[in-house]
Amino acid sequence: MHKTSKSLCCGLCVQQRKRRKMPPSAAIVSGIQRMVLYETRARYFLVGSNQAQTRHRVLKIDRTEPKDLVIIDDKHVYNQQEVRELLGRLDLGNRTKISQKGSSGLSRALTAFGIVGFVRFLEGYYIVLITKRRKMADIGGHSIYKIEDTSMIYIPNDSVRVTHPDEARYVRIFQNVDLSSNFYFSYSYDLSHSLQYNLTLLQRPYELWSSVPILSNDEIHTKSKQDCFDIFEDEGLPTQVVYGVRNEPYHKYVWNGKLLERIKDIVHPDWLMYIIHGFCGQSKLLIYGHPVHITLIARRSSKFAGTRFLKRGANCEGDVANEVETEQIVHDASVMSFTAGSYSSYVQVRGSVPLYWSQDISTMMPKPPIRLDQADPYAHVAALHFDQMLQRFGSPIIILNLVKKREKRKHEKLLSEELYPAVINLNQFLPPEHSIEYIAWDMARYTKRNVVKRTGFFINRADLYCHTIRPDDRWEDVGGYLTSSGRLQTGVLRTNCVDCLDRTNTAQFMVGKCALAYQLYALGMIDKPKLQFDTDCVRLFEELYEDHGDTLSLQYGGSQLVHRVKTYRKIAPWTQHSKDIMQTLSRYYSNAFSDADRQDAINLFLQVYQPAESKPHLWELPTDFYLHQSSTMALPQDRRSYTLWWTQGVLSSLPVPYDEVPCDETMKQVEVKRMNRFDESIDIYTEFFKPYEITSFDDTFCIAMTNSAREFMPKTVGLDPSPFTVRKPEETGKSVLVSKSSKEETVIQRKTAASAPPAPSEEAMSSSSEDDSEEDRDDDATVSQRSTPIKLLTESVESTRTLEDMQPQQTKEPYGLNLSDFPDEKDIVIYESFAHLGENQHQVEKNRNARLSGVLPLEAVSCFPEDSVFEVLAPQVDTDSRNVFERHVLTGQGQLRALCREDMLMYREYVKNRYIYLYVQIFSLTPKFQTDREEECFRGGEQSALLPMVTSLAEGTESWREEEEQRE
Repeated sequence: MHKTSKSLCCGLCVQQRKRRKMPPSAAIVSGIQRMVLYETRARYFLVGSNQAQTRHRVLKIDRTEPKDLVIIDDKHVYNQQEVRELLGRLDLGNRTKISQKGSSGLSRALTAFGIVGFVRFLEGYYIVLITKRRKMADIGGHSIYKIEDTSMIYIPNDSVRVTHPDEARYVRIFQNVDLSSNFYFSYSYDLSHSLQYNLTLLQRPYELWSSVPILSNDEIHTKSKQDCFDIFEDEGLPTQVVYGVRNEPYHKYVWNGKLLERIKDIVHPDWLMYIIHGFCGQSKLLIYGHPVHITLIARRSSKFAGTRFLKRGANCEGDVANEVETEQIVHDASVMSFTAGSYSSYVQVRGSVPLYWSQDISTMMPKPPIRLDQADPYAHVAALHFDQMLQRFGSPIIILNLVKKREKRKHEKLLSEELYPAVINLNQFLPPEHSIEYIAWDMARYTKRNVVKRTGFFINRADLYCHTIRPDDRWEDVGGYLTSSGRLQTGVLRTNCVDCLDRTNTAQFMVGKCALAYQLYALGMIDKPKLQFDTDCVRLFEELYEDHGDTLSLQYGGSQLVHRVKTYRKIAPWTQHSKDIMQTLSRYYSNAFSDADRQDAINLFLQVYQPAESKPHLWELPTDFYLHQSSTMALPQDRRSYTLWWTQGVLSSLPVPYDEVPCDETMKQVEVKRMNRFDESIDIYTEFFKPYEITSFDDTFCIAMTNSAREFMPKTVGLDPSPFTVRKPEETGKSVLVSKSSKEETVIQRKTAASAPPAPSEEAMSSSSEDDSEEDRDDDATVSQRSTPIKLLTESVESTRTLEDMQPQQTKEPYGLNLSDFPDEKDIVIYESFAHLGENQHQVEKNRNARLSGVLPLEAVSCFPEDSVFEVLAPQVDTDSRNVFERHVLTGQGQLRALCREDMLMYREYVKNRYIYLYVQIFSLTPKFQTDREEECFRGGEQSALLPMVTSLAEGTESWREEEEQRE
């Protein structure tokens, strides 16, 4: 067996056998979450503190260097009193003469929540700080924040500043990247990795790997008792040790990695905060009051990043354009802890076709022709790309190619004709069980359930007992890697079309909906792994995915989604077409006039281009091709094999991802510390609940987040409140929010819906779906669009009545019969007999002595003597229950009754058991001896002194019992 394969078995099996013996692991919470920037003429002092502001660090930034960055971190942790004294000394030492204005030598510049990075153009360095944040999600007590505002501060003093005429232009280009738009970070959760990676990282057997730098207890316990209190320390028991884990981020999805590269090896890791770009949304699904959080996180790749028409295909390093990793996390919100809670996740990927191709935007056409730039007969660039995916996701890699195959003129088909042979070429060198699977345009059938069955999904809990007593055939076929504590997702679905926007988002929603059903079933929330459309759960999930698609479309294409899920389901209202046209025009304008400026801003922010005096300016470059194709500027030293195209060690770990296998190579990315269990740097409870602050319950994030009960649950009494019940749109809670301005539009939609064909099923969604770009509308013009009928609910009592309201409502469709017709004579006779029977029943109950002719003598079936529709006799309470209640009330008032014999016997048993327990505890604390001689000495010495004490206690108890019996 290969060495890596052995390490895989060791990591996945030994960690389960020795979990109870080895100390648990926990993620380290960043010790710097609040910052205050202080300013003098010569230096900036950045004082960072933790959330409770009990631990502080100081960063000194020199302002006398015009073009160099000089930062000093003393690595010392200050308490609140020490940092006040330090700032006081700095203020006193930097003061000017008292008679002058502005005598204070230390001024407070601003307050921040993190460092984005340091950047330099043609003059000195700038520091970019986060000045406003907003909480967006919570996963196991780990908060995820969105950047709301930033501040960019020039570091050198004005007296040493060397000006450059083009500096201001570079600053404007850099600030075109709006950091307040969909950039996210967390102080304790690694957003660049998946939930599966983060949780399996905490389960690794760190004591088995000598390469991991594990710090000793003496290096960790440097704090005072006031900072870290251990309740077992005074009892002489060993301190409970926990492994604090901090790992390197996955730099492909980090967007400020280059901005922090200058200080990475200088400052403490708590100063480094990595941000991702993409989308993050969370909603609460209430299942009869039980909270379940559904989280959607999208990570946009920082490699080969750019705008729609300027970044297509792949670069020479295997990075593709518009690559986004989407992860849906479902967890039981009633339990917060990662170790005790139930968490599940499913990951999908979208990205451009991994070939050398582009589109010529100089023609000013809505859909420029596709051009293959370079021949790649050995699929070298595709091999590099899929090698990255095998390392991160494992096998199988499933390609869902949504590119059109039937076209009037060959356009998108060019990509399919190149991609499929490339996959065939790579598969001939892979083992058959790990081959890359290729699916062409089958959004409806294979990709929904079979993909989830092939890759599986992640869950940190073993199968529930309800799965055993109520088995489901679909659950037995779910793939993935089974462990004793759950299952791992192995492999991933990779979806692509031309733009990876509209069609891709709909396909990912369909697969995500199927995966959501399996996740809820695995958590024990539903009885079978299947979800129906038009339920509150799916509506909530669809809203998340539409926000996710709109955000990614704005970032890459310049507009929101043109075609949505309802469009492909053929149930979108006809007014959606006008909105689609506006989004198409917005996308065309953005691509034609603003994409070039946005591309320059991205290149400058990611430091793909770094300004210098000897280089041409960014706006003078004819193309940025060579900025993203770095290896083309030099001859390759080590040319990769065309047959063994994967990285060494990757194949032996499959189907499990190589990055998640605990081997020497992956352990180098992890830093481990032996910490006290009560150390605040791993205390998620304090981090989440903040007991040191006064907070309002209504202002908490869990109250403000989207709630299925508040947003979708029907407000009408009598309807099933379950989020898995199929209901019409007018029955949901959102129908109440219809505004007055949309009345006429809604009435027209209702009229249109009467003649529209029924909505197709999920299986009918296939290659007839529309394009995610702008063309081929006339091909589908003959297909009528079914609009969704919406019930108008106005705020005022006197609502305006339309002509349609005056007409009798059609009931054939919902009820299966037409109620407008007058019932026949036979039905009238049955109804009258039923009504007469009910009247007679009421008369008998009100007057039981009456004997009327023609009245049926009906008896009430009940356990109560008096029971009817008019009155119910209250149940009787026995004497013992009354006595118990009276004694309870008297005890609450302080009036205690005399103890009876039963009470005395109960108390005697308690005393007896108490002292027996004490005796057992004393002997259980006896230390372990190396020799028999030591044990004899102990039993003749210390322990012999304990025996008389226990004996006297027992004798005293027995004499007390005898006295009590004589007294009675």
